[in-house]
Amino acid sequence: MKKFCAAAVLAGTAGLAFGQSSVTLYGIVDTGVEYYNNAAKGGTFVGMPTLTGEVPSRFGLRGVEDLGGGYKTFFVLESGFAPSTGGLNYGGRLFGRQANVGVSSDYGTLTLGRQMNMSMYVLLNADVIGPSIHSMANFDSYLPNARSDNAIGYLGKFHGVTLGGTYSFGRDAAGPAGPSATNCGGQIAGDAVACRQYTAMLAYDGGWGGAAASYDVMYGGPGASAPLTSSDDTDKRVIVDGYLTYQGGKVGAGWIRRNTSAAQHQQTDLFFLGANYFVTPALSFDAQGLRYIVRSQSSSTMVVGRANYLLSKRTTVYSSVAYMFNSPLAANSVAAAGTVTPGANQLGVMVGIQQRF
Repeated sequence: MKKFCAAAVLAGTAGLAFGQSSVTLYGIVDTGVEYYNNAAKGGTFVGMPTLTGEVPSRFGLRGVEDLGGGYKTFFVLESGFAPSTGGLNYGGRLFGRQANVGVSSDYGTLTLGRQMNMSMYVLLNADVIGPSIHSMANFDSYLPNARSDNAIGYLGKFHGVTLGGTYSFGRDAAGPAGPSATNCGGQIAGDAVACRQYTAMLAYDGGWGGAAASYDVMYGGPGASAPLTSSDDTDKRVIVDGYLTYQGGKVGAGWIRRNTSAAQHQQTDLFFLGANYFVTPALSFDAQGLRYIVRSQSSSTMVVGRANYLLSKRTTVYSSVAYMFNSPLAANSVAAAGTVTPGANQLGVMVGIQQRF
């Protein structure tokens, strides 16, 4: 009898240890050649982009194990890189895009580690251009890099309603190197507020389209990049957006209000309206207009048009054209990581190729 019980325990343990699991290698390599005029030092720029093409290049490992009863464990390790040099983006981190582990079920997903926060999720459906070379990222570089270190996250979907939130004990431990690194690791004994961050989102998606809203608050910390150099400094974003679907495409629009309270207070508003349309399953067009306003200081308007053609299920060629209108005190470049003469308008063009695996 004892031998039978021992065998039963071992069999049960083996069932737990060797449940159905899988690990997937995936990624995107996206690059090309870009051009823009009126560079900050004069003249034009022609070369390869360093931050993004149509989307940022990345590779990753995703693992899932079925625990039974509707529960699964997972991990994601995702690295971002520049195809032009092979160098790591995201502050030089090996897994700068994501590095997390968690549990999912019918009740939602709980995630621990570096992860996308709600300021990224809220834009996924309404922003038809996405994190492209010519996009809203040129006004606010945080938006395509809305991730949090040392974070606990939850995301649940219930009959079309999505609830999500993240809480970070130290939002950004890397830096300062690049637009996504601020050297604000937090988790400082005796300073419970330093580099904390929380984000929250409520969204609804239906057959006609959807709407979403999010709130994002990040605190500064000692030694962090300006302007959030103190625990008393805050950077807050409210995002409200929505989209409507139609045969062949969709229309998306939104508003982003940002308030930065540090040595000086600054308020900005970013409005966007865009649409895409699939002429055929292989050929599509995207267009977007954006208006960026820095209160009592400057304003800029950018218009973007893009064409995409699928050579196969995994390979796309594309061309993007954008024009930036800057007010006299504005200096927003039309291209990610680009430069512009203050007050000058700017034309940007990119032709690229993207391979997914």
